[in-house]
Amino acid sequence: MEYVKLGNTGLDVSRICLGCMGFGVRGEGIGMIPYSPLASGRLTRERGETTHRSETDLVQKRKYDAMADADQVIVDRVAELATKQGVPRSHIALAWLLQKQPVTAPIIGATKTSHLEDAVAALLLQLTSEEITYLEEPYVPHPVVGAL
Repeated sequence: MEYVKLGNTGLDVSRICLGCMGFGVRGEGIGMIPYSPLASGRLTRERGETTHRSETDLVQKRKYDAMADADQVIVDRVAELATKQGVPRSHIALAWLLQKQPVTAPIIGATKTSHLEDAVAALLLQLTSEEITYLEEPYVPHPVVGAL
């Protein structure tokens, strides 16, 4: 299988890539390796909860701040499903991405052992088609920010 680095980041770009390009990519047998599937941690914490990175990383601010209000509905739904299933939010977000074809391996950008453990645990979680629809339904397309 061929690998291609495509586009922007996280949940939003995966939808764009899979929705707009997925058919052609699958048809050619090309795998996708999206990066920042947790949207620089925004899918893993409450709105307003900050980290050193969220306070100092200007790149992630440019990528996500403009769409923060629209994205919050998805963040809330990730949190709701995580609570319902008794797992961390990262498991829900990564499980969603791992169930999308032709994603072969998201680049998680792990900086802690727990990030790797969460990624491995997400492999065991299967979301239902209803849960996937629930996460995807409120998505609003994002403008492309940065280099492709």
